[in-house]
Amino acid sequence: MSSAADHRKPGDSEAILDALPNPVLLIGPDGKIVAANIATEAFFDISTQFLKRQSLKELVPFGSPLLALIDQVRSSNSPVNEYKVDLGTPRMGGDRQVDLHVAPLTERPGHIVVMLQERSIADKMDRQLTHRSAARSVIALAAMLAHEIKNPLSGIRGAAQLLEQQASSEDRMLTRLICDEADRIVTLVDRMEVFGDERPVVRGPVNIHSVLDHVKRLAQSGFARNIRLIEDYDPSLPPVLANQDQLIQVFLNLVKNAAEALIDVPDGEIQLTTAFRPGVRLSVPGQKSRVSLPLEFCVRDNGPGVPDDLLPNLFDPFVTTKQTGSGLGLALVAKIVGDHGGIIECESQPRKTTFRVLMPMYSTSVKHTDHSSRDGSAGKSSSASQGAK
Repeated sequence: MSSAADHRKPGDSEAILDALPNPVLLIGPDGKIVAANIATEAFFDISTQFLKRQSLKELVPFGSPLLALIDQVRSSNSPVNEYKVDLGTPRMGGDRQVDLHVAPLTERPGHIVVMLQERSIADKMDRQLTHRSAARSVIALAAMLAHEIKNPLSGIRGAAQLLEQQASSEDRMLTRLICDEADRIVTLVDRMEVFGDERPVVRGPVNIHSVLDHVKRLAQSGFARNIRLIEDYDPSLPPVLANQDQLIQVFLNLVKNAAEALIDVPDGEIQLTTAFRPGVRLSVPGQKSRVSLPLEFCVRDNGPGVPDDLLPNLFDPFVTTKQTGSGLGLALVAKIVGDHGGIIECESQPRKTTFRVLMPMYSTSVKHTDHSSRDGSAGKSSSASQGAK
């Protein structure tokens, strides 16, 4: 009786490896990469053909623990695990923490199998929960501000207008200052009231490329008219489960932030990318099972980058790199993405800042309210032309 292995097709092993969401490499006795799966290409941002011409030490940081682990596995001929190892390089981006699983390939002496499991997936989920908690705090703050501040401000502004009618020209400047500052505070409170909208997000199938094309047209006709916008799309991408108006607002904020970061960069460019990245699953409020987030959308710029001290709290309210910003733009983006059950992360270094959004795809097996049937209230976002501040 033949075994299951007898019926295995020659290409089955490669297909199985390519289906894995984690990078897997086969290292030869000379330290060269013999084979790699598709996830490895995405991790190192290099094609398999190029990877096979490289030595592993050329891809990882100098003196990386991974190289020592490989030597240890060769000498002991037994598998070894190592956790929270940073494989970040200036080319790939800093802080790429992974768990390492290194084992000998007994069928081929001297060959080592290396599997990388990104720590960032678990960390993204933890940070996403933090973002949602911060958003809930802002919701309570917005409700309090709307009630406790806007009404007294209306009285202050009215009194200033009455005084202005009988004031001298010099005092009229002061009353005008009172009115202008009162209006500015009301505008800020109005923006924060967006966080208090807890109505269900009405979602349906959305073509992300239509959204990005719309955002690109808006950007090139206004704030990014002098900046090169590059598209790198996966044309076979399935629809995203989302509210189209709110997605436009998300990416318009992100592109506007990128454009403002490139004001003093002579060769500034913004890259918009879409890709299918299986393997990420997240527990979402209102869903009994964990939701897959295979759709990856990125906004990348070659600006100066985000300061290291701001990066961990970049999506918190009132955190901003701009002198005149309110720090609510990215907090609103994080709230919208979180309301959609997605994840947003920022990776930044000089000349390469990437905002990565992971979203669920639309499935016909699950009933959702079509976003085209909204009545103007549920799921309605604030004006999509509102940029990040």
